[in-house]
Amino acid sequence: MAVLHWIALILSFVATIHNHLGLVEASPNIGVCYGMIGNDLPSATEVVNLYKTYGIGKMRLFDRNPSALQALRGRQINVTLGIRNEDLPNLAVSQDAVNSWFASNVEPYLNDIIFNYISVGNEVIPGALGDYVLPVMLSLQNILDEKNLAGIKVTTVVPGSALGVSYPPSSGEFTSEVSSIMSGIVPFLAQQSSPLMINVYPYFAYASDPANIRLDYAQFTARSPVVQDGSLSYYNMFDAMVDAFLAAMEKIDGVGANVVDVVVSESGWPSDGNGNFTTPELAATYNKNYMNHITSIAGTPKRPGAYIEGYLFAMFNENQKPNGVEQHFGLFHPNMQPVYPVF
Repeated sequence: MAVLHWIALILSFVATIHNHLGLVEASPNIGVCYGMIGNDLPSATEVVNLYKTYGIGKMRLFDRNPSALQALRGRQINVTLGIRNEDLPNLAVSQDAVNSWFASNVEPYLNDIIFNYISVGNEVIPGALGDYVLPVMLSLQNILDEKNLAGIKVTTVVPGSALGVSYPPSSGEFTSEVSSIMSGIVPFLAQQSSPLMINVYPYFAYASDPANIRLDYAQFTARSPVVQDGSLSYYNMFDAMVDAFLAAMEKIDGVGANVVDVVVSESGWPSDGNGNFTTPELAATYNKNYMNHITSIAGTPKRPGAYIEGYLFAMFNENQKPNGVEQHFGLFHPNMQPVYPVF
C-alpha cells in the first residue's frame, strides 16, 4: 500500500508540473508523425518514451525503420507504417515481393506492436509512381485476409494537389490523372472499410494568398461562417479541405464511394521559416485548435459528428529537410524540449 501511495504522489507531481508549464497531455486519439530527416535527432527509444510522456497514443512512421519498430515493442502506441515510395515499383511486380516485405517488416512485430494502418506510398498520387499503388494494396490485403489480420487497414496518402477543384467544398474533384488511379483505389477502400489518408495544410493555402484567405479561417478561430456552400456553413478551412476530398471521392464511379472515411495523416503549422506567417504563437494556436477539433468529434459540415482521425506533423524540427518552413514543423527541438507549449 505504501508503494502505491508513493506512485500516486509521483504521478500527481508530474501532472502538476506539466500543467504548470502548459504541457497538458495529448489525447490518445491524437497521432504525431515521426520524421527522421535530421542528423541530430534523439534515439528511437528516447522518442518512444517522449510519446509516452506526453500521452501521444498514435505514431505515423514513414518507413519500416528497424530501430523505431524495436523501440515500439510493447509500448501500446498505435502505429501507421508506411511503405517507401521508392519500393513501390519492385513490390508491384508480384505477390511474392509483397509477401517478403511483410514477412520482414510487419510479421516479426505483430505480437508486440499495434498496427492500425499500412500506407502504400506517401503523396505519390499524382505522380509517376501512382499506378503502382493499387497492385501493392491488393497484395497486402491478400496477406491480411490470409492471416486474419482484420485490424490492419491498407491505405495510401494523397496530398492537396490531388484535387483539381477544391472550392467550394461540394465541387471537390480529383484531377483527371488522379481520377483514373482513384477509380480503382476508392472502390477497394470502400470494400475493405478502409479510409483514405489525406494531408491537409491550411497554412500553405493561407501563406500563398493572405489577401483572400483570412487568418482566422485558417486557424480555427473565426466566430462566424466564412464560406457558405449551399446549406453548409464553414468556419474553418480545415473542414472545407476535408469535405472537398469527400466530395471528390463521391464523384468516383464505384459502389460505396460515398462511405469511405478519411484519416488526416498530416496537418500542422510551421513555427519559423517564413517571417510573420510562421511564428511559434501561430503554430501553437493552429495545432492546439486542430487537436481540439479532432478530439471533439464534431466531424465536418458534410459529415457532422463523424470521427475524423488526425495526425500532427511533426514530432521534431528536422535539419536535413529543405531550408525554410520544412525544417520548422516540429513540436519539439531535437533536444526533446518543446518548441512551444502544445500538450
